[in-house]
Amino acid sequence: MSILEDLQWRGLVADCTDLPALAKRLNEGPITLYCGFDPTGDSLHVGHLVPQLLLRRFQQAGHHPISLAGGATGMIGDPGGKSAERNLLTREQLNHNVGRIKVQLERLLDFNSSTNPARLVDNADWTAPVSFLDFLRDVGKHFSLSSMLAKDSVRSRLESESGISYTEFSYQLLQANDFHHLRSTLQCELQIGGTEQWGNITAGTDLIRKKLGATAWGLTFPLITKSDGTKFGKTESGAVWLDPKKTSPYRFYQFFVNTEDSMVIGYLKKFTLLPRAEIESLESRHLANPGAREAHRALAREVTTLVHGDQACQDAVRASELMFGGGLEGISEELFRDVVGEVPTKSLARERLDGAGFSLTEALVHAGLAPSKGQARKDVEGGGIYVNNVKAADVARMLTPIDLLFGSYVLLRKGKRTYTVLSVA
Repeated sequence: MSILEDLQWRGLVADCTDLPALAKRLNEGPITLYCGFDPTGDSLHVGHLVPQLLLRRFQQAGHHPISLAGGATGMIGDPGGKSAERNLLTREQLNHNVGRIKVQLERLLDFNSSTNPARLVDNADWTAPVSFLDFLRDVGKHFSLSSMLAKDSVRSRLESESGISYTEFSYQLLQANDFHHLRSTLQCELQIGGTEQWGNITAGTDLIRKKLGATAWGLTFPLITKSDGTKFGKTESGAVWLDPKKTSPYRFYQFFVNTEDSMVIGYLKKFTLLPRAEIESLESRHLANPGAREAHRALAREVTTLVHGDQACQDAVRASELMFGGGLEGISEELFRDVVGEVPTKSLARERLDGAGFSLTEALVHAGLAPSKGQARKDVEGGGIYVNNVKAADVARMLTPIDLLFGSYVLLRKGKRTYTVLSVA
Protein backbone atom coordinates (compact mmCIF):
# COMPACT_ATOMS: atom_id res chain seq x y z
CA MET A 1 0.00 0.00 0.00
CA SER A 2 1.38 3.44 -0.93
CA ILE A 3 1.62 6.27 1.60
CA LEU A 4 -1.31 8.09 -0.05
CA GLU A 5 -3.46 4.96 -0.09
CA ASP A 6 -2.73 4.47 3.60
CA LEU A 7 -3.64 8.09 4.38
CA GLN A 8 -6.88 7.78 2.43
CA TRP A 9 -7.80 4.59 4.31
CA ARG A 10 -7.16 6.40 7.58
CA GLY A 11 -9.39 9.31 6.54
CA LEU A 12 -6.47 11.74 6.48
CA VAL A 13 -6.89 13.25 3.02
CA ALA A 14 -9.26 16.18 2.58
CA ASP A 15 -7.83 18.24 -0.29
CA CYS A 16 -4.79 18.13 -2.54
CA THR A 17 -3.64 20.61 -5.14
CA ASP A 18 -3.15 17.75 -7.63
CA LEU A 19 -3.52 14.29 -6.11
CA PRO A 20 -2.68 12.21 -9.24
CA ALA A 21 0.46 14.28 -9.88
CA LEU A 22 1.52 14.01 -6.24
CA ALA A 23 0.97 10.23 -6.29
CA LYS A 24 3.14 10.00 -9.41
CA ARG A 25 5.89 12.11 -7.78
CA LEU A 26 5.86 9.99 -4.62
CA ASN A 27 6.27 6.85 -6.70
CA GLU A 28 9.40 8.32 -8.28
CA GLY A 29 11.32 8.57 -5.03
CA PRO A 30 11.62 10.34 -1.66
CA ILE A 31 10.13 13.82 -1.30
CA THR A 32 10.79 16.57 1.23
CA LEU A 33 7.70 17.88 3.00
CA TYR A 34 6.95 20.22 5.88
CA CYS A 35 4.33 21.27 8.38
CA GLY A 36 4.37 24.40 10.51
CA PHE A 37 3.46 24.78 14.19
CA ASP A 38 3.00 28.29 15.55
CA PRO A 39 4.12 28.79 19.15
CA THR A 40 1.02 30.65 20.32
CA GLY A 41 1.33 28.75 23.62
CA ASP A 42 4.08 26.97 25.50
CA SER A 43 2.75 23.55 24.56
CA LEU A 44 1.10 21.82 21.64
CA HIS A 45 -2.13 19.92 22.31
CA VAL A 46 -3.56 16.64 21.06
CA GLY A 47 -5.06 18.35 18.02
CA HIS A 48 -1.48 18.88 16.81
CA LEU A 49 -0.76 15.16 16.89
CA VAL A 50 -2.33 14.48 13.50
CA PRO A 51 0.12 16.64 11.50
CA GLN A 52 3.05 15.44 13.62
CA LEU A 53 2.10 11.83 12.96
CA LEU A 54 1.59 12.61 9.28
CA LEU A 55 5.20 13.75 9.13
CA ARG A 56 6.24 10.56 10.89
CA ARG A 57 4.20 8.40 8.52
CA PHE A 58 5.98 10.02 5.57
CA GLN A 59 9.35 9.53 7.27
CA GLN A 60 8.63 5.84 7.83
CA ALA A 61 7.82 5.61 4.12
CA GLY A 62 11.30 6.95 3.30
CA HIS A 63 10.53 10.65 2.80
CA HIS A 64 12.19 13.69 4.39
CA PRO A 65 10.06 15.58 6.95
CA ILE A 66 10.61 19.13 8.20
CA SER A 67 8.96 20.49 11.35
CA LEU A 68 8.71 24.26 11.27
CA ALA A 69 8.44 26.19 14.52
CA GLY A 70 6.81 29.52 13.68
CA GLY A 71 8.97 31.99 15.53
CA ALA A 72 7.97 34.61 12.92
CA THR A 73 4.39 33.66 12.04
CA GLY A 74 3.64 33.20 15.74
CA MET A 75 4.10 36.94 16.17
CA ILE A 76 1.21 37.55 13.76
CA GLY A 77 -1.34 34.82 14.41
CA ASP A 78 -3.13 32.75 11.79
CA PRO A 79 -6.75 33.86 11.27
CA GLY A 80 -7.66 30.38 10.01
CA GLY A 81 -10.19 28.69 12.29
CA LYS A 82 -10.41 31.73 14.57
CA SER A 83 -13.42 33.97 15.05
CA ALA A 84 -11.51 36.85 16.62
CA GLU A 85 -8.07 38.47 16.63
CA ARG A 86 -5.39 36.72 18.66
CA ASN A 87 -3.57 38.49 21.45
CA LEU A 88 -0.09 39.37 20.19
CA LEU A 89 2.80 37.81 22.08
CA THR A 90 6.07 39.46 22.97
CA ARG A 91 9.34 38.26 21.46
CA GLU A 92 10.33 36.89 24.88
CA GLN A 93 7.10 34.88 25.14
CA LEU A 94 7.57 33.52 21.62
CA ASN A 95 11.18 32.52 22.23
CA HIS A 96 10.10 30.69 25.39
CA ASN A 97 7.25 28.95 23.56
CA VAL A 98 9.43 27.97 20.59
CA GLY A 99 11.94 26.34 22.93
CA ARG A 100 9.23 24.33 24.69
CA ILE A 101 7.52 23.27 21.47
CA LYS A 102 10.74 22.18 19.79
CA VAL A 103 11.16 19.54 22.51
CA GLN A 104 7.68 18.16 21.75
CA LEU A 105 8.26 18.15 18.00
CA GLU A 106 11.45 16.17 18.48
CA ARG A 107 9.66 13.34 20.31
CA LEU A 108 7.70 12.02 17.35
CA LEU A 109 10.28 12.25 14.57
CA ASP A 110 13.65 10.59 14.06
CA PHE A 111 16.27 13.33 13.84
CA ASN A 112 19.13 10.84 13.90
CA SER A 113 18.16 8.58 11.00
CA SER A 114 21.11 7.59 8.84
CA THR A 115 18.98 7.71 5.68
CA ASN A 116 16.27 10.35 6.01
CA PRO A 117 16.66 12.35 9.24
CA ALA A 118 13.93 14.82 10.14
CA ARG A 119 14.83 18.51 10.33
CA LEU A 120 13.61 21.25 12.62
CA VAL A 121 13.58 24.85 11.40
CA ASP A 122 12.37 28.22 12.70
CA ASN A 123 10.93 30.67 10.19
CA ALA A 124 12.22 33.60 12.24
CA ASP A 125 15.69 32.70 10.92
CA TRP A 126 14.87 33.81 7.36
CA THR A 127 11.96 36.20 8.03
CA ALA A 128 13.39 38.48 10.73
CA PRO A 129 16.31 39.79 8.60
CA VAL A 130 14.00 40.88 5.75
CA SER A 131 12.88 44.52 5.73
CA PHE A 132 9.24 45.45 5.27
CA LEU A 133 9.94 47.12 1.92
CA ASP A 134 11.88 44.12 0.63
CA PHE A 135 9.06 41.80 1.69
CA LEU A 136 6.48 43.91 -0.16
CA ARG A 137 8.66 43.99 -3.30
CA ASP A 138 9.70 40.34 -3.30
CA VAL A 139 6.55 38.67 -2.00
CA GLY A 140 3.61 41.07 -1.86
CA LYS A 141 3.76 42.01 -5.55
CA HIS A 142 2.92 38.42 -6.54
CA PHE A 143 -0.50 38.48 -4.85
CA SER A 144 -3.63 40.23 -6.02
CA LEU A 145 -5.98 41.67 -3.43
CA SER A 146 -8.90 39.75 -4.93
CA SER A 147 -7.15 36.39 -4.51
CA MET A 148 -6.23 37.18 -0.90
CA LEU A 149 -9.79 38.26 -0.08
CA ALA A 150 -11.14 35.06 -1.63
CA LYS A 151 -9.39 32.81 0.93
CA ASP A 152 -11.92 31.13 3.22
CA SER A 153 -10.02 32.09 6.37
CA VAL A 154 -10.13 35.76 5.35
CA ARG A 155 -13.67 35.80 4.01
CA SER A 156 -15.15 34.23 7.14
CA ARG A 157 -13.42 36.80 9.32
CA LEU A 158 -14.54 39.69 7.11
CA GLU A 159 -18.11 38.50 7.59
CA SER A 160 -17.73 38.28 11.37
CA GLU A 161 -18.40 41.06 13.86
CA SER A 162 -14.73 41.39 14.79
CA GLY A 163 -13.46 41.60 11.21
CA ILE A 164 -9.79 41.12 10.46
CA SER A 165 -6.76 43.35 10.91
CA TYR A 166 -4.11 43.99 8.28
CA THR A 167 -1.74 42.06 10.55
CA GLU A 168 -3.65 38.79 10.31
CA PHE A 169 -4.64 39.50 6.70
CA SER A 170 -0.94 39.40 5.81
CA TYR A 171 -0.38 36.03 7.48
CA GLN A 172 -0.92 34.09 4.25
CA LEU A 173 1.97 35.99 2.65
CA LEU A 174 4.32 34.97 5.46
CA GLN A 175 3.34 31.31 5.21
CA ALA A 176 3.63 31.43 1.43
CA ASN A 177 7.12 32.85 1.81
CA ASP A 178 8.01 30.01 4.19
CA PHE A 179 7.06 27.42 1.56
CA HIS A 180 8.97 29.36 -1.10
CA HIS A 181 12.06 29.55 1.12
CA LEU A 182 11.99 25.83 1.91
CA ARG A 183 11.43 24.99 -1.76
CA SER A 184 14.41 27.13 -2.72
CA THR A 185 16.83 26.03 -0.02
CA LEU A 186 15.81 22.49 0.96
CA GLN A 187 13.96 21.30 -2.17
CA CYS A 188 10.76 20.99 -0.15
CA GLU A 189 7.97 20.05 -2.55
CA LEU A 190 5.00 19.34 -0.26
CA GLN A 191 3.28 21.19 2.57
CA ILE A 192 0.71 19.48 4.79
CA GLY A 193 -1.82 20.97 7.20
CA GLY A 194 -5.42 20.99 8.35
CA THR A 195 -8.25 22.08 6.09
CA GLU A 196 -8.18 25.57 7.63
CA GLN A 197 -4.67 25.91 6.15
CA TRP A 198 -5.78 25.35 2.56
CA GLY A 199 -5.71 29.03 1.58
CA ASN A 200 -2.28 29.57 3.12
CA ILE A 201 -0.89 26.43 1.49
CA THR A 202 -2.16 27.29 -1.98
CA ALA A 203 -0.74 30.80 -1.57
CA GLY A 204 2.62 29.08 -1.18
CA THR A 205 2.25 26.83 -4.21
CA ASP A 206 1.25 29.91 -6.29
CA LEU A 207 4.26 31.90 -5.08
CA ILE A 208 6.62 29.02 -5.90
CA ARG A 209 5.16 28.72 -9.38
CA LYS A 210 5.43 32.46 -10.03
CA LYS A 211 8.91 33.04 -8.61
CA LEU A 212 10.64 29.74 -9.31
CA GLY A 213 8.61 28.22 -12.12
CA ALA A 214 8.67 25.03 -10.03
CA THR A 215 6.04 22.54 -8.93
CA ALA A 216 4.92 22.16 -5.33
CA TRP A 217 1.95 20.43 -3.75
CA GLY A 218 -0.36 21.01 -0.84
CA LEU A 219 -2.17 18.27 1.07
CA THR A 220 -4.71 18.84 3.86
CA PHE A 221 -6.38 16.53 6.36
CA PRO A 222 -9.91 16.95 7.80
CA LEU A 223 -10.52 18.71 11.09
CA ILE A 224 -10.71 16.02 13.77
CA THR A 225 -13.87 16.33 15.86
CA LYS A 226 -15.84 14.39 18.44
CA SER A 227 -19.16 12.75 17.61
CA ASP A 228 -21.08 15.90 18.55
CA GLY A 229 -18.98 17.97 16.15
CA THR A 230 -17.03 19.80 18.85
CA LYS A 231 -13.30 20.33 18.49
CA PHE A 232 -11.16 17.33 19.33
CA GLY A 233 -8.90 17.65 22.36
CA LYS A 234 -11.10 20.10 24.25
CA THR A 235 -12.63 19.11 27.59
CA GLU A 236 -14.62 20.97 30.20
CA SER A 237 -11.32 21.96 31.81
CA GLY A 238 -9.69 23.04 28.53
CA ALA A 239 -7.24 21.56 26.05
CA VAL A 240 -5.43 18.26 26.48
CA TRP A 241 -1.77 19.25 26.28
CA LEU A 242 1.31 17.31 25.19
CA ASP A 243 3.34 18.86 28.01
CA PRO A 244 3.16 16.41 30.95
CA LYS A 245 3.28 19.33 33.38
CA LYS A 246 0.06 20.72 31.90
CA THR A 247 -1.72 17.41 31.30
CA SER A 248 -0.25 14.49 33.21
CA PRO A 249 0.33 11.19 31.37
CA TYR A 250 -2.42 9.64 33.50
CA ARG A 251 -5.00 12.26 32.48
CA PHE A 252 -3.72 12.06 28.90
CA TYR A 253 -4.27 8.29 28.94
CA GLN A 254 -7.72 8.76 30.46
CA PHE A 255 -8.71 11.20 27.72
CA PHE A 256 -8.12 8.56 25.07
CA VAL A 257 -9.38 5.54 27.01
CA ASN A 258 -12.69 7.40 27.46
CA THR A 259 -13.12 7.93 23.71
CA GLU A 260 -16.69 7.47 22.52
CA ASP A 261 -17.43 4.03 21.10
CA SER A 262 -18.43 5.48 17.74
CA MET A 263 -15.11 7.32 17.34
CA VAL A 264 -12.54 4.88 18.69
CA ILE A 265 -11.71 3.08 15.42
CA GLY A 266 -11.40 6.36 13.55
CA TYR A 267 -9.03 7.62 16.24
CA LEU A 268 -6.98 4.41 16.04
CA LYS A 269 -6.50 5.11 12.34
CA LYS A 270 -5.58 8.76 12.80
CA PHE A 271 -3.69 8.85 16.10
CA THR A 272 -1.68 5.63 16.06
CA LEU A 273 0.92 4.04 13.84
CA LEU A 274 -0.69 0.61 14.14
CA PRO A 275 -0.88 -1.22 10.80
CA ARG A 276 -4.15 -1.66 8.96
CA ALA A 277 -4.47 -5.38 9.74
CA GLU A 278 -4.16 -4.79 13.49
CA ILE A 279 -6.68 -1.95 13.48
CA GLU A 280 -9.16 -4.00 11.44
CA SER A 281 -8.75 -6.87 13.92
CA LEU A 282 -9.43 -4.47 16.82
CA GLU A 283 -12.45 -3.13 14.93
CA SER A 284 -13.93 -6.62 14.55
CA ARG A 285 -13.51 -7.36 18.25
CA HIS A 286 -14.87 -3.92 19.18
CA LEU A 287 -18.02 -4.43 17.09
CA ALA A 288 -18.50 -7.87 18.62
CA ASN A 289 -18.02 -6.70 22.21
CA PRO A 290 -17.71 -2.92 22.67
CA GLY A 291 -18.07 -3.32 26.43
CA ALA A 292 -14.65 -4.99 26.62
CA ARG A 293 -13.12 -1.63 25.56
CA GLU A 294 -10.11 -3.40 24.04
CA ALA A 295 -9.91 -0.85 21.23
CA HIS A 296 -10.06 2.03 23.72
CA ARG A 297 -7.17 0.65 25.76
CA ALA A 298 -5.12 0.00 22.64
CA LEU A 299 -5.71 3.58 21.50
CA ALA A 300 -4.78 5.05 24.87
CA ARG A 301 -1.64 2.89 25.18
CA GLU A 302 -0.38 3.68 21.70
CA VAL A 303 -0.87 7.44 21.87
CA THR A 304 0.43 7.79 25.44
CA THR A 305 3.55 5.80 24.56
CA LEU A 306 4.16 7.90 21.45
CA VAL A 307 3.90 11.19 23.34
CA HIS A 308 5.23 10.35 26.81
CA GLY A 309 7.23 7.15 26.43
CA ASP A 310 6.77 3.55 27.51
CA GLN A 311 7.42 4.03 31.24
CA ALA A 312 4.95 6.92 31.55
CA CYS A 313 2.36 4.83 29.73
CA GLN A 314 2.91 1.88 32.07
CA ASP A 315 2.48 4.20 35.05
CA ALA A 316 -0.71 5.61 33.55
CA VAL A 317 -2.10 2.12 33.02
CA ARG A 318 -1.32 1.19 36.62
CA ALA A 319 -2.94 4.38 37.85
CA SER A 320 -5.99 3.65 35.75
CA GLU A 321 -6.20 0.16 37.24
CA LEU A 322 -6.15 1.74 40.71
CA MET A 323 -9.66 3.03 40.09
CA PHE A 324 -10.75 -0.55 39.40
CA GLY A 325 -9.37 -1.92 42.64
CA GLY A 326 -5.75 -2.42 41.61
CA GLY A 327 -2.99 -2.66 44.18
CA LEU A 328 -1.15 0.40 45.45
CA GLU A 329 2.31 -1.13 45.50
CA GLY A 330 4.86 1.06 43.78
CA ILE A 331 2.45 3.94 43.13
CA SER A 332 4.20 7.28 43.63
CA GLU A 333 2.58 10.04 45.66
CA GLU A 334 2.43 12.29 42.61
CA LEU A 335 0.61 9.63 40.61
CA PHE A 336 -1.69 8.79 43.52
CA ARG A 337 -2.67 12.43 43.96
CA ASP A 338 -3.30 12.74 40.24
CA VAL A 339 -5.67 9.78 40.28
CA VAL A 340 -7.56 10.55 43.46
CA GLY A 341 -7.97 14.14 42.35
CA GLU A 342 -10.88 12.80 40.32
CA VAL A 343 -12.81 11.38 43.30
CA PRO A 344 -14.47 13.11 46.28
CA THR A 345 -12.17 14.14 49.12
CA LYS A 346 -13.09 14.69 52.77
CA SER A 347 -10.84 16.34 55.34
CA LEU A 348 -10.12 14.54 58.58
CA ALA A 349 -8.25 15.86 61.60
CA ARG A 350 -5.09 13.85 62.24
CA GLU A 351 -5.85 13.48 65.94
CA ARG A 352 -8.92 11.37 65.07
CA LEU A 353 -6.47 8.55 64.22
CA ASP A 354 -4.56 8.78 67.49
CA GLY A 355 -4.88 6.24 70.31
CA ALA A 356 -7.26 3.42 69.42
CA GLY A 357 -7.99 5.14 66.11
CA PHE A 358 -11.09 6.16 64.17
CA SER A 359 -13.72 3.47 63.61
CA LEU A 360 -14.22 2.40 60.02
CA THR A 361 -17.98 2.66 60.32
CA GLU A 362 -17.70 6.28 61.46
CA ALA A 363 -15.21 6.94 58.69
CA LEU A 364 -17.65 5.63 56.09
CA VAL A 365 -20.37 7.96 57.36
CA HIS A 366 -17.90 10.87 57.49
CA ALA A 367 -16.83 10.10 53.91
CA GLY A 368 -20.41 10.05 52.68
CA LEU A 369 -20.21 6.38 51.67
CA ALA A 370 -22.90 5.34 54.16
CA PRO A 371 -25.89 7.25 55.57
CA SER A 372 -25.49 5.75 59.05
CA LYS A 373 -23.19 3.57 61.14
CA GLY A 374 -25.79 0.82 60.97
CA GLN A 375 -25.70 0.78 57.19
CA ALA A 376 -21.92 1.02 57.29
CA ARG A 377 -21.77 -2.13 59.41
CA LYS A 378 -24.02 -3.95 56.93
CA ASP A 379 -21.80 -2.85 54.04
CA VAL A 380 -18.68 -4.12 55.82
CA GLU A 381 -20.33 -7.41 56.72
CA GLY A 382 -21.49 -7.75 53.11
CA GLY A 383 -17.92 -7.55 51.88
CA GLY A 384 -18.37 -4.34 49.94
CA ILE A 385 -15.96 -2.02 51.79
CA TYR A 386 -12.26 -1.56 50.99
CA VAL A 387 -9.52 0.39 52.75
CA ASN A 388 -6.68 1.33 50.41
CA ASN A 389 -8.17 -1.19 47.94
CA VAL A 390 -7.94 -4.06 50.47
CA LYS A 391 -11.23 -5.62 51.57
CA ALA A 392 -12.20 -4.74 55.15
CA ALA A 393 -14.08 -7.65 56.70
CA ASP A 394 -14.07 -6.61 60.37
CA VAL A 395 -16.85 -4.22 61.50
CA ALA A 396 -14.64 -3.32 64.48
CA ARG A 397 -11.84 -2.19 62.14
CA MET A 398 -10.14 1.03 63.30
CA LEU A 399 -8.23 3.45 61.11
CA THR A 400 -4.87 4.43 62.59
CA PRO A 401 -1.77 6.26 61.32
CA ILE A 402 -0.50 2.97 59.90
CA ASP A 403 -3.30 3.15 57.31
CA LEU A 404 -2.10 6.49 55.95
CA LEU A 405 -0.82 6.51 52.38
CA PHE A 406 2.13 8.89 52.00
CA GLY A 407 1.41 10.01 55.54
CA SER A 408 -1.72 11.91 54.51
CA TYR A 409 -4.42 9.83 52.80
CA VAL A 410 -6.82 6.93 53.33
CA LEU A 411 -8.55 5.58 50.23
CA LEU A 412 -12.03 4.24 51.01
CA ARG A 413 -14.08 2.32 48.47
CA LYS A 414 -17.63 1.01 48.45
CA GLY A 415 -18.44 -1.59 45.85
CA LYS A 416 -16.52 -1.57 42.58
CA ARG A 417 -16.15 2.10 41.72
CA THR A 418 -17.40 4.41 44.52
CA TYR A 419 -14.39 6.10 46.11
CA THR A 420 -13.72 8.79 48.69
CA VAL A 421 -10.33 9.94 49.89
CA LEU A 422 -9.83 10.99 53.48
CA SER A 423 -7.25 13.76 53.48
CA VAL A 424 -5.66 13.81 56.93
CA ALA A 425 -4.04 16.98 58.22
